[in-house]
Amino acid sequence: MREYELEVLEQYDIEVRSTRKIRGAFFCDTDQGGLLLKEVHFSEKRAPLLYQLCLQLKEEGFERVDLPVLTKEGNCLSVYRDGTHYLLKHWFTGRECDVRKETEVLQSVRNLARLHQVMFWRDGNSIVGKGQGQTEQRDETDEAKTEMGSGIENEWNRAIFSEPVCGGNLKEDYLRHNRELRKVREYIRCRSRKDEFELLYLRHFEEMNRLADLVIQRLERTGYDALYRESLVRKCLVHGDYNYHNLLFVQGEIATTGFERFHIEIQMADFYYFFRKVMEKHGWKESLGVKMLEAYDGVRPLEKAEKEYLALRLLYPEKFWKIANSYYHSNKAWVPQKNTEKLKICVSQTEGKIALIEKIFSFHL
Repeated sequence: MREYELEVLEQYDIEVRSTRKIRGAFFCDTDQGGLLLKEVHFSEKRAPLLYQLCLQLKEEGFERVDLPVLTKEGNCLSVYRDGTHYLLKHWFTGRECDVRKETEVLQSVRNLARLHQVMFWRDGNSIVGKGQGQTEQRDETDEAKTEMGSGIENEWNRAIFSEPVCGGNLKEDYLRHNRELRKVREYIRCRSRKDEFELLYLRHFEEMNRLADLVIQRLERTGYDALYRESLVRKCLVHGDYNYHNLLFVQGEIATTGFERFHIEIQMADFYYFFRKVMEKHGWKESLGVKMLEAYDGVRPLEKAEKEYLALRLLYPEKFWKIANSYYHSNKAWVPQKNTEKLKICVSQTEGKIALIEKIFSFHL
């Protein structure tokens, strides 16, 4: 065990039997079961909010979430001597969701829909939202304090009088992305010698730029603004990083992990992210897309505005923008062949993506 691992883990009331490194973190075999220690970069103020969310989900029946473990002093984060913050949380022995298996994809979609039914930020000791906009009063502050220990009382008070950050306005984000796409085009145009990546970008820029502008125009004519305002008022929460890495299959059930990026947002943002990731790996296979939409809708029925939002998010050339943005902020003297291949795949899948959106959402350009 490394010195800093030992010093950090000594801040917890646990007995550590062994540790091993896994994907940017350390798995710890302890007397309290499997735990995961990872370095984090969010503030100490946000940590109790994460604890409160995971505690709420467990109360709602989601037993397999990675609830943080508190230090001996009752803090959500531990601190190494150099100021680095660490989070220790409950972990599960399982395997990641295999997106090649349709059954696991659909099970993960239904799991997300169930999460969204209960993911509303609680103001103090009440539940805001509860799926229908009601507020159910609960006197649970003392119970939570008891579970967390007296040392966390001040931290707990800060948590119940604050709330998670809110996601930005999508139209503003896309307007910024569009400016960045044009900036990359102008930069490449001015280069005297252009490599394969740059020529490919210029060749398909107009097509992608047209799609990007179209999405913004359609956002103006849909119910997006009302949906966004409603999500903020009801304090709807999203996971923020719902992908196969954060979904562990344990004896046929799903353990949902990685809530560190949770925030207040339109909940379809989670579904869009998972849907896009899966579809990219399946070449925008229509039959799978239909089943994913039906799986979610079967648990948490989708409103018209949510379907419009999902269709427009999928239509926007986000992968094209991400690849271009990565190129612009990297060493342009040499573009890795991997980035060129990613751009080729992105471009080649555009037609199939548009066809799928028009088919399953009855959404026509």
